[in-house]
Amino acid sequence: MVSLTKNSLRLLPIMARERGQAIAAVMIFCAFITWSSGLTAEEFIEGTHYERLPVAVETVDGSRVEVVEMFSYACVHCFNFDPLIESWHDRQPQSVNFMRVPAIFSEDWQILAQAFYTAETLQVTDAIHTPMFEGIHLNRQDLRQRQLLQTLFDEEAGVAEEDFNTAYDSFSVRSRIQQAKAKGRAYRITGVPTLIVNGKYRVDGRMAGSNTRMLEVVDYLVGLEQSADSSAQ
Repeated sequence: MVSLTKNSLRLLPIMARERGQAIAAVMIFCAFITWSSGLTAEEFIEGTHYERLPVAVETVDGSRVEVVEMFSYACVHCFNFDPLIESWHDRQPQSVNFMRVPAIFSEDWQILAQAFYTAETLQVTDAIHTPMFEGIHLNRQDLRQRQLLQTLFDEEAGVAEEDFNTAYDSFSVRSRIQQAKAKGRAYRITGVPTLIVNGKYRVDGRMAGSNTRMLEVVDYLVGLEQSADSSAQ
């Protein structure tokens, strides 16, 4: 049996008051956690932070959530955004399929798209991608010039001139340029960088508030698509 002394009796009201304060603090903390866990779903609003495409565009691999970056080497915003999207890409699980599609708003941008698909055809994209951006925006090279492009492919990826010319002029590269134009129209893009999630949602920096925020919105939409896939199984 526990016995209570006079001192302990005097402490009872204090202990009860402190216990009540602790319980209240715990309740406030739990309420905050509950509110925080639902914040993401509430703060990203369709029509405000992202838009749903009126007609969904078929993805490459239906078993994975696809994220497409519409970009151009000519775009300084894409150049500044590139380290962010690369870091984001490195953190993604296998269930997320990230890919780039060059936007083509002019003949100059088409030449750079042709360079992009030439690199993909020759399987040297990793070696060429950053030097393309840096060549244009840091070194002020006019990479619309075929000879400068060929030199860059040679210096950065060891691509022989003949191999470069064969790929650059190939039917495959020309076809992929037309496909990129078609995707840009289907995605209804008006600027870059723009991100498309699973062929359904379009996000850009203006809607999201910033390029960093754009990736947060994409994470939210990827989560939505993954939850929908789980529910359907």
